[in-house]
Amino acid sequence: MKIRNLDLTDNAINAEHEALGLPPVEDDVSHPSDHPVLRIAVWAVVFLLVAILCYLASRLFNPDNGRTGTELILETLSSDTFWKAVAVGLLAQTVDGALGMAYGITSTTFLLASGASPAVASASVHIAEVFTTGISGISHVKLGNVNKNLFLKLLIPGMIGSILGAWTVSSIDGNLIKPYVAAYLFCMGLYIISKVFKTIKTNKQAPKHVAKLGLFGGFVDAVGGGGWGPVVTTTLVGTGQDPRTTIGSVNLAEFFLTFVSAMVFAILVGEGPWPIVAGLVIGGLFAAPFAAVLTRRLNTRILLALVGTVISVTSVYNIYKAFH
Repeated sequence: MKIRNLDLTDNAINAEHEALGLPPVEDDVSHPSDHPVLRIAVWAVVFLLVAILCYLASRLFNPDNGRTGTELILETLSSDTFWKAVAVGLLAQTVDGALGMAYGITSTTFLLASGASPAVASASVHIAEVFTTGISGISHVKLGNVNKNLFLKLLIPGMIGSILGAWTVSSIDGNLIKPYVAAYLFCMGLYIISKVFKTIKTNKQAPKHVAKLGLFGGFVDAVGGGGWGPVVTTTLVGTGQDPRTTIGSVNLAEFFLTFVSAMVFAILVGEGPWPIVAGLVIGGLFAAPFAAVLTRRLNTRILLALVGTVISVTSVYNIYKAFH
């Protein structure tokens, strides 16, 4: 016997059903954000964000190196590394705000150019992204933009791929892996440029190989410091999946894989990335007006071409530096 939780309220979907002589829809259909799985996911995001804030506060006000929190703040503000990260955060968040993707790729590309190792660059980006992806994921759930099935298919494979990628980039000598990471970012820059010439076709069929895509996307995202959005979102949307629910589902899953990769990085990366993390976060806070200007002034195709070109050219420079 099927147990149905009907939505008996007056809504647009039920109005269509009434006109066709069909029964009301289930509540999970008309209110997707109220599904038990998504409620658990939202509370998990909130709990983990609070836990991270408590941990960072304990590190700041009870440092284990004998310095006070004020001394650490002043030391960070006087650091060249911090201000470089602020500039990178401002640029990367501007690109992400205008395109809806490429924060990790942009920030990692320029952090490598500033001299950071691949592990430190990726660690910094993922720790900084934990907060933005968490808030973004909750927002998408509340707005009904998350497809529960797609989210679940991406979640575990994405987390596994992210852990493997974080372990890989943290366990290999930075000088050895840097050319390969730069080459990956170069390819991602070309991939972004290629989207200028693509036309999306609508396809209502369920996406195939989602788990494999999530595993690959999580791995390259951790190794290259970014790529989850360009790899997973654009692949799914490019095959004709609904952009709204695809973006929402991918964003919610991104929080969890970003969180686990950040934990692995925090354990394995010896060099403390906290000044870079702080710079990325603070730089990103001031990026919204610039993103709005870019979106208003530049055509999306032109913006894609510019961002892809800058990432590709900078990656070539990073490859050149790695061999000289």
